[in-house]
Amino acid sequence: MAEDKDQISADDWASAMAEQEPSAGGADADWGAALAEQAAQPAQMPIFDTAGSGAIPPAANNLDMILDIPVNLTVELGRTKIAIRNLLQLAQGSVVELDGLAGEPMSVLVNGTLVAQGEVVVVNDKFGIRLTDIITPSERIRKLQR
Repeated sequence: MAEDKDQISADDWASAMAEQEPSAGGADADWGAALAEQAAQPAQMPIFDTAGSGAIPPAANNLDMILDIPVNLTVELGRTKIAIRNLLQLAQGSVVELDGLAGEPMSVLVNGTLVAQGEVVVVNDKFGIRLTDIITPSERIRKLQR
């Protein structure tokens, strides 16, 4: 019975995602397409094996090696600074004011790096986020250089 509930939930998520299919060539480029494009680009520097026998053939240097690496994905409503005195006074029902505005897009961070912005959606009483703007890899690199 729990499997049926999970399947219904997965179907609902799939239909919610299908509603948001990005238009071809639009600003909301698909992450999969972006990753495939990066994988298709030639490597800048050869990768050497640990035995020191030379460069690893390009066929072995592919995206499959990193696809199972876990990352932390965080959706951020806003931030604030609070004194420890005020932090210790917080109780159930307390309200903490954040710097984010109502209706403003939420930040999506991967390992602490901004990668997208989006809006909250609810599907079958579960929260999710619909991505509205994806930060391109070149924009992320530009922000790191500042």
